[in-house]
Amino acid sequence: MKTQYYTATTIDGFIADEHNSLDWLFEVEEGGQNPFADFFDNVGAFAMGSTTYEWILAHEKALDNPEKWREPYGDTPAWVFTSRELPAIPGADLRFVRGDVRPAHEAMAAAAGSKNIWVVGGGDLAGQFADAGLLDEVILGVAPVTLGKGAPVLPRRLGAARLTLTEARAMGQFAYLTYDVKKPA
Repeated sequence: MKTQYYTATTIDGFIADEHNSLDWLFEVEEGGQNPFADFFDNVGAFAMGSTTYEWILAHEKALDNPEKWREPYGDTPAWVFTSRELPAIPGADLRFVRGDVRPAHEAMAAAAGSKNIWVVGGGDLAGQFADAGLLDEVILGVAPVTLGKGAPVLPRRLGAARLTLTEARAMGQFAYLTYDVKKPA
């Protein structure tokens, strides 16, 4: 089992624009390939921050259309990290948590079994997992877009001593980069 931060990013290192929108991502041709489906087949639990969750609520109108959640995520349990009350999507296996990522990671690992844990976003949440020594891999789908500002991929320093490139491949307009993440010293 691995804990993986898998996300799309722009060439200049942003996962969302300054309005927390992902609209830039849907402008890029995928070339008929869908690496997310293969990735998600190996996910047994996932974590997301409140901004990502709220984007799904607004963009997919998931409260009124819960199938918009179930289509990509099925019955996979999700931990939503938030400091405020958020509405639950009907029928979704959601656990709203706050604070330290370690207890949630332990519960996610138990739920995932032999499958992986996916940290979907945002970048600060992935950074909290890295800071705690719980992040094993970073997978970046780099899109041919620049935003100039927005939400960074990982808003903290992880030096080259902690990151080892294990794979680089092109898929359509995306460059996929995979890095192993070493525990902090």
